[in-house]
Amino acid sequence: MAVRVDYVARETAANLRRNLLLTTASVMTVAVSLSLVGGALLLRQGVDNATGRWQEGVEFEVFMNADARPDQIDAVARELQQDDDRVERIKYVSQAEQYEEFKLLFNDTPEYLENVGPEVLPSSYRVVPTIKDAEAIQALGRAFETKAGVREVVFAKDTVDTVLRVSNILNWGILIVAAILLFAAALLIFNTIRMAIFARRREIEVMKLVGATNWFIRIPFMIEGLVQGLVGAGSAFAVVYLLRNAAQDAIRSVQIFDGFVVTTSQVASTGSFMIGVGALIGAMGAGVAVTRFLDV
Repeated sequence: MAVRVDYVARETAANLRRNLLLTTASVMTVAVSLSLVGGALLLRQGVDNATGRWQEGVEFEVFMNADARPDQIDAVARELQQDDDRVERIKYVSQAEQYEEFKLLFNDTPEYLENVGPEVLPSSYRVVPTIKDAEAIQALGRAFETKAGVREVVFAKDTVDTVLRVSNILNWGILIVAAILLFAAALLIFNTIRMAIFARRREIEVMKLVGATNWFIRIPFMIEGLVQGLVGAGSAFAVVYLLRNAAQDAIRSVQIFDGFVVTTSQVASTGSFMIGVGALIGAMGAGVAVTRFLDV
């Protein structure tokens, strides 16, 4: 017996209406759990963005004052270059280059770009030392804190270790709660499908007697679970997207996360993942329910 699209749509809608309370609970549980999953993934991406400047072995960064004179900037460069026993290489990042990095990170926050220009951002030297001893690196960096024109020296180890430690604790906590809620969502979808099958058991028996195939009976129930998962995932994506800027600003208000940012493309890719997971959870919950409780 061929499965018609209009039949599947009609039966799916009827099942969703018939178990409206359980359907709503399933959708809300999927939405909450996937919001947490999405939040954890975006937190990790934001931390990666915040620590991106420490790639390629950079151990500390010497920030100059925004109004530092050229001779002060050159003096710091000469001193770093002359200390070739302890310094492997340096990279000068001009105010214009700092601004390009700033625009890349904050390209979806126009109010920041309107109020910040290259002239207010400090140039810097990113330093890769030859030495590996943490105390020696600290001593090397501290020696530049009192140089003329230097604003501050920021160390990779202090910044990265603190950021990663805090973010890892948050990530694990969020993901554990999300996993529990995802399991609860799958159980709710399972129970919704089971009740729909039980409510229609007489109708299903008649359908079997007149020649309906197993898949003809199964498909509307499986689509019902899929719809619940997709609606919950879509709601979660909407919540994450709408709250992204507010959450980002709140996180950046904590000093160690001042470089935290999540780009629009990262939000979009995370949203796609969330929708895929929601569809999978819905399909799995429905598939198990149909297989276990539909007598075929």
